[in-house]
Amino acid sequence: MIEVLRRSLLAVLALTVLWLGAAQPTLAQENTRYAAIVVDAETGEVLFARHADSRRYPASLTKMMTLYLTFEALNEGRVHLTDVLTISPRAASQPPSKLGLAAGQTITLDNAMRATAVRSANDMAVAIAEHVGGSESRFTSLMTQKAQQLGMTQTRYVTANGLPDARQLTSARDQAILARAIMRDFPQYYSYFGLHDWAYNGRSYRNTNGLLPTGNGYDGMKTGYTNASGYNLAASAVRDGRRLITVVLGGRSSASRNAHVAELMDTGFEVERRRAQGESI
Repeated sequence: MIEVLRRSLLAVLALTVLWLGAAQPTLAQENTRYAAIVVDAETGEVLFARHADSRRYPASLTKMMTLYLTFEALNEGRVHLTDVLTISPRAASQPPSKLGLAAGQTITLDNAMRATAVRSANDMAVAIAEHVGGSESRFTSLMTQKAQQLGMTQTRYVTANGLPDARQLTSARDQAILARAIMRDFPQYYSYFGLHDWAYNGRSYRNTNGLLPTGNGYDGMKTGYTNASGYNLAASAVRDGRRLITVVLGGRSSASRNAHVAELMDTGFEVERRRAQGESI
């Protein structure tokens, strides 16, 4: 009996070391862009947080809010999936990543949303903003207002696609709040964030979220990258009937970011599993 208790204690200690060590680099290695949070999607309980309220650049995580407002407009009947968008010169001029349609070409709202979620297409995000909001500037004002309504206290939007702008800021906690809001308010549209690939005009596009094909319950959310932001990822996964959301901002590479998200997610689910068995962690 004593040996069993000793092993259990050692296991919990090892888990704690993993949990804390995973996101606390030595001072010499400190990454000033880094922030992370792990949240229980159902309850909102924060299982882990580091620099979670520090302001960071969202990069293409911005498109989560762009699509949230689009889901809202669809739900209210103000727009429809079959709407045909005509690409404006402003949308066409956006730098990559992009779908690359020329000004005057058309695309359905449904396909523009898929391009935004899968390809992280900057041109399609602007086209959607113009269609839903009338102009990108009006749409981004609505994005900021919605962020405030949702309790995203550190967030301000000035672009619909997340391209570099020093005024556009967020936090890891705010992105977790947004992820929960998408799932809660528009579960019928959440699957856009989990599309593994998308075919359009004879080309196939693979989702920029490299965790989706790995299994382990990953079913969606969004990547982002600019030089200023580093490698960002909001990810969600379901295991044993529980859903966790993990947000990592400021990764040094897509590979290390993905590995870190996976490590935090694995540890979070392990904590949940041990709690369900009666352990106090």
